Amino acid sequence: MKTKRFCYACDLKSDAKLIAEYKAYHAAGKAWPEITKSIKDAGIIDMQIYLTGNRMFMIMEVDETFNSVKKAKMDANNPKVQEWENLMWKYQQELPWAKNGEKWILLEQIFQL
Repeated sequence: MKTKRFCYACDLKSDAKLIAEYKAYHAAGKAWPEITKSIKDAGIIDMQIYLTGNRMFMIMEVDETFNSVKKAKMDANNPKVQEWENLMWKYQQELPWAKNGEKWILLEQIFQL
């Protein structure tokens, strides 16, 4: 099976209490099961989020069935995903160069060993 990797960035609000709450929602086994199911159902094999200060980086490994447009439509039609996304906006903020309402920004790969 051929996989692909996508990397994204997003900022959290620069507030230690909010960052701690966000981390608690994402601790092992704490993400809502409907959310992890929607991730897997979209063809995402692995997802990791890293944090430095208030900037996050997400790494996704996807299989050949993954399509970002299809995933966006699936999420838009899933009330539980919408509930989660609305809750996460309490903690997240747009990157300065993001379009209005855009959370996670796809990173451009500029080097590979």
